[in-house]
Amino acid sequence: MTFTDPAELETLMKIGRIVAQTLQTMSEAVRPGMTTLELDELGLRLLRESGAIAAPPTVYGFPGATCISISPVAAHGIPDKGSVIQPGDIVNIDVSASLDGIFADNGGSFAVPPVSPQTQKLLTTARAALDQAVAEVRAGRPINNIGRAAEKQARRGGFRIVKALASHGVGHTLHDDPGTIFNFYRSSDRRIMQAGWVLAIEPFLTSGSGTIYEEDDQWGLTTADHQPVAQFEHTVVVTDGEPLVVTRL
Repeated sequence: MTFTDPAELETLMKIGRIVAQTLQTMSEAVRPGMTTLELDELGLRLLRESGAIAAPPTVYGFPGATCISISPVAAHGIPDKGSVIQPGDIVNIDVSASLDGIFADNGGSFAVPPVSPQTQKLLTTARAALDQAVAEVRAGRPINNIGRAAEKQARRGGFRIVKALASHGVGHTLHDDPGTIFNFYRSSDRRIMQAGWVLAIEPFLTSGSGTIYEEDDQWGLTTADHQPVAQFEHTVVVTDGEPLVVTRL
């Protein structure tokens, strides 16, 4: 969507801070022996205390307030009392919520000690891929600059983009205009970014092939070769200058 109303932008900034603070608190709570359901319950409580509405259950009927995925599950992991976090796991937390009808979306991957050098490299590269992609957000630039930057950073680190998982517009709905934003360079996408667009940018990186499949629960998306995967996400507003990152604390 395109934001032109200052009041809407103020609300977007508020919900951006709320989901970012929720993600940070949840990530700090991650520990071995904790279930993903316990972690999700924390996220739900934090969102409610902030006056926000968790997006996954209200928008999609998802069976959780947040998506919590233990690698090799890349995304849409269902919080569950039987899913216990173990030492060495990569835990991805995706927090999306609304406030007064305005949505923001962010996420991140966090490693549970002990952290192997390869896991640390994957996380570092995934965060750098997001940073490089966000740096390309500016009115008048091709939207495929975002995917080009993310893919370049992934390759530089020796990883691949999970091409089936895309970034997207966000705002009045969780997935809004301008629609799908590829996390890799796609020459046929000739859209030009416009001031006021709100984008949820979230490249997924893996050390494997990048192919994913849907779990039997019809939600979880797992790497086909069971190789580790990591993601970081920000909600950003396109401007004529530097992008406004509303989920950065």
